[in-house]
Parts: sequence; C-alpha cells; structure tokens
Amino acid sequence: MADTITTTISTKGQVILPKAIRDRREWNAGMKLTVEETPEGVLLKRAPAFPPTAQGSAFGMLKYTGEPKTIEEMDAAALESVGREFLRGIARDE
Repeated sequence: MADTITTTISTKGQVILPKAIRDRREWNAGMKLTVEETPEGVLLKRAPAFPPTAQGSAFGMLKYTGEPKTIEEMDAAALESVGREFLRGIARDE
C-alpha cells in the first residue's frame, strides 16, 4: 500500500481513484465519501450509513410497560445472558 500513485484533477474538479484502491476499500460507484482536510493532505473516508445520533434522542425508544427494574436486576440479567453465551461457545467448541 506504500506505492505512490498519481492521478489528475479534471476541469470539473473530479479525481479518479485508481481501481486497485477502490477494490481494496470496496468503494463502488455512487458510494458517499467524506472529505476531510488535514495538515498532511486530504483524507477520504466512507460516509456513515446513518447520520450521527445524540444519545438523548434515542433514549426511551423501546417502550417497556412492566415494573421498573433495579440496577441490580439489570446487572444480574446481563451476567446471566453473558454466562449463557459463554456456555454455548464452550458447547460448540467441544
């Protein structure tokens, strides 16, 4: 990946990314990229599929109609779930 590749800017300001790079990155026609100017040059990255979401805007998205759970109950449920997944992994490995 350290090879230097040269490309040209068209009169419309378009830059062609070499096929080898597009293939390695799995960048296809129509894919959105973000362009970030850095002190070292210009950085291209795949644009996120969804816009960033603030944590507060997602809070309460899933409705729960039962009695509120305590932190201890939630911790116990999480540990139980992790334990089940761990045991399933051991069973698959045997």
